[in-house]
Amino acid sequence: MKTPLLDVSGITMKFGSLVANKDVSFTVDAGQIVGLIGPNGSGKTTLFNCVSGMYKPVSGRVTFDGRDITGLPMHRIADIGLTRTFQIVRPLAEMTVLENVLVGAYLRCRDERSARAQADRCVKLCLLDEWRDRPAGSMTLGNKKRLEVARILSTSPRMILLDEAVAGLTSTEINEMVSMIVSLRRDGMTILMVEHIMEAIMPILDKVVVLSSGVKIAEGPPEEISKNRDVITAYLGEKFSRRLAESEEPREAPKGEPGGEPR
Repeated sequence: MKTPLLDVSGITMKFGSLVANKDVSFTVDAGQIVGLIGPNGSGKTTLFNCVSGMYKPVSGRVTFDGRDITGLPMHRIADIGLTRTFQIVRPLAEMTVLENVLVGAYLRCRDERSARAQADRCVKLCLLDEWRDRPAGSMTLGNKKRLEVARILSTSPRMILLDEAVAGLTSTEINEMVSMIVSLRRDGMTILMVEHIMEAIMPILDKVVVLSSGVKIAEGPPEEISKNRDVITAYLGEKFSRRLAESEEPREAPKGEPGGEPR
């Protein structure tokens, strides 16, 4: 039996008497894109924080590549090969795009030549080559979000966690980001992503994990999740479920203009 790259087992996280996550378990296999979805306040980002080391869960275990990483600090987890982005992007505004990515590259590279080669590669992967020598603070939100991905890629991770990577972007920027994510998976990257814009990401997901009020209510392939009555009631809604079901065939990247957040 294949061992998953990431194994989240029985995670419970509390803030005083508030239970943000309760006994949440799921796995991510190497090479998959897995979506973590649910309504606002369902505990998605809290769970991300438990996986990435920002929070230490009250109970449960996070295993990455066979190693227990529960409660390890974020820099140790990043050094092991699991890195993340954040909902609010904060580039080093006065530094160039390339300099921002170099910050991540030096985690792995001990000399300037190899760090620059690594940063150059990640800038190109994230479609930022024309911006490489411009101040990061002057970019659009879409470019800043791709810069955030380039920066974590420069640390040579085995898996990345994307926290609302397409939120707030224009239709064109969403398509660019989604295409980039598909390209990363094609190159062997494993991805776990929190997202609200379902019509943009559902076609590229291998598996979906659904949270509601801190509890996992469903896990499975997108076509199965879109028909799950509990998920439709809690989050997707009838309209989106019908639109997804009426799609002619599965596709690797969305065509046309992505829709907005489901209601």
